[in-house]
Amino acid sequence: MTDAETPLAAGGRFVHPALFYRTTEEYVSTVGAFARRALDAAEPCFVAVPGHRLEALGSALGDAAAEVEFADMTVLGRNPGRILSALQDFADRYPDRPVRIVGEPIWAGRTRAEILEATRHEALINTAFARRGATILCPYDVSALPAGVVDDARRTHPTVLDGGKNLPSPHYTDPAVVCGDCDQALPEPDQTTRLTYRGGQLAAVRRQADAWARTTTLEGARRGDLILAISEAVANSVAHGGGSGTLRLWTTGDGTAIAEIRDAGYLRDPLAGRSRTSPTSGNGGRGLWMIHQLCDLVEIRATPTGLTLRLHMSS
Repeated sequence: MTDAETPLAAGGRFVHPALFYRTTEEYVSTVGAFARRALDAAEPCFVAVPGHRLEALGSALGDAAAEVEFADMTVLGRNPGRILSALQDFADRYPDRPVRIVGEPIWAGRTRAEILEATRHEALINTAFARRGATILCPYDVSALPAGVVDDARRTHPTVLDGGKNLPSPHYTDPAVVCGDCDQALPEPDQTTRLTYRGGQLAAVRRQADAWARTTTLEGARRGDLILAISEAVANSVAHGGGSGTLRLWTTGDGTAIAEIRDAGYLRDPLAGRSRTSPTSGNGGRGLWMIHQLCDLVEIRATPTGLTLRLHMSS
């Protein structure tokens, strides 16, 4: 990749290209060159990609790899709703310097639900980093991913790096529109445990949810994390969702436990829960952020008639 073809944040601008790659060699060459350019420019560099890519990138960078911060995206981004705050945390450590980030939130094997939330994440990067000097390169394996995923990458990235050429994407779409398109109907479960609640019943809901969770295959900390997430979601629902709501609980064939919270609320800020908020935030964003950190997947559907959260936890 030549200097002219390498995307970078110049003059404090935000740059967000998608990298379409087809082979491991192309991947390592392009991402490696991107990281080396960051180090040559004394720009902090964070690389969050699926774990099986990390060894190849580390080998390609050699001694320079010690100057790059790496993360396994299958861990960091198991829940796509966690990724954005991690990228912001990295950038915030260098408030007066442009940063370079590689983030690969979608890989072969992701479920449809995960892909929708990862696509939402990619759109929201443009909102969250709009005024930040940063370059965030997002690789997509076009040889393995569904065509629809690649099409969406063209909608969530202002530019596309493909075959050594970095060109504007004519399909780039306003993040709010993309997020709206991600609000697809959630599939209905076959059978659920259903609870209704209102203010003053939070302790009772927690006890009933815990009793249900003990019938699942969740153990120890995993079960505790889900109950804490449910408690936060129900508390937010009472405080910001009209004072009452419905909790449904069920498991899937693979043992995943799912809790769904529905109320009459409305999510005004699409970044709520995905960006870290202050402890004094009064819009429920801190509780949503905690829920994202605790769960394996959080699906959010905001409609004119109410708000739905689905919390997934695997055993």
